[in-house]
Amino acid sequence: MEEQLKSLYIKRTQKDYSLSLKLQIVKEVEFGESLITHCRQKYGIKSHATVLNWLRTYGNFDWDYQRPYTMEKTPEQRIMELETS
Repeated sequence: MEEQLKSLYIKRTQKDYSLSLKLQIVKEVEFGESLITHCRQKYGIKSHATVLNWLRTYGNFDWDYQRPYTMEKTPEQRIMELETS
């Protein structure tokens, strides 16, 4: 019976990170000491999204009022857009 339960066991691939590690990484990224990519490599974190979630949860940046990452249009682009409409 016990052997049958062992064969059904699947090892978890998700890691549980301590709160102190999360806060350390958030601090490093927010103070500009290192980039998210460098922190991932340094601490062995697989996903970029994991660190982003920690920044949203534990960081000081106000994610609700952030500016979009789109570039503003040049005056020439605006003129051409107005001419076509």
